[in-house]
Amino acid sequence: MEYRSAPSVERLAPLAAELVQARVDVIVAANHSAIDAAVQTTRSVPIVMGFDSDPVAMGWVKSLARPGGNITGMASIVTPEMAGKRLKILRDALPRLARVGVLWWPDVKDPATLWQTLQEPSRRVQIALVSLPVHNAEETERAFVTANRDRAEGMMVQGDIFLFQYRQKIVDLAAIHRIPASFAWATYVQSGGLMSYGPNVPQVFTRAADYVDRILKGAQPGDLPVEQPTKFDLVINLKTAKALGLTIPQSLLVRADEIIQC
Repeated sequence: MEYRSAPSVERLAPLAAELVQARVDVIVAANHSAIDAAVQTTRSVPIVMGFDSDPVAMGWVKSLARPGGNITGMASIVTPEMAGKRLKILRDALPRLARVGVLWWPDVKDPATLWQTLQEPSRRVQIALVSLPVHNAEETERAFVTANRDRAEGMMVQGDIFLFQYRQKIVDLAAIHRIPASFAWATYVQSGGLMSYGPNVPQVFTRAADYVDRILKGAQPGDLPVEQPTKFDLVINLKTAKALGLTIPQSLLVRADEIIQC
């Protein structure tokens, strides 16, 4: 096993090149930016996706059923339906919710950003959106100031690796500014965030391991259909809810897969 990780997105491409030069038999890329770096580096070494939103839109695969080329794996496609469900869960927690800040990374190559996919579902439920684009760590602080200035009553945070590297800072800022926030990954909630709804991470990487096994046994990645997660977890932090002065409805608590109380 050859492990590589980077403190910033810019470092991913050189690390992908290192793996290719090490003559690995298969590369597992854990997120959208890592997948993009691997795809730009090699067209011959098999690549197994951990998390991606839409590999067809990115041009990485021909179709989910018949990927072609050297890439396959898991694709957690962020659709308006999925984004709308996250928005509905946040409103279930905050019944009077009318304005939501959307913290997102505009430089991601993925066309399906949270900001874009929330447009239609937010109109349907008549919730106004406040765009909070973040290009660097410093802009996270300004984003929360903007959210308060524009009277955002809640926040949704895009689930990409760029923002994930600042997860503790984002969680702390949400607490300081007293903004109830919804995240894509349970890690945020375990670090003190209010709630998350997204794919079950262990299941996704268990399936990625199955892809690796099949490729090492001779399967061609282009012949293996891309899968989408089938298990999604709702995680709620009641300690954070109490600190924000919120009472989470029982109807939402009974739907939770995990409740953090301390």
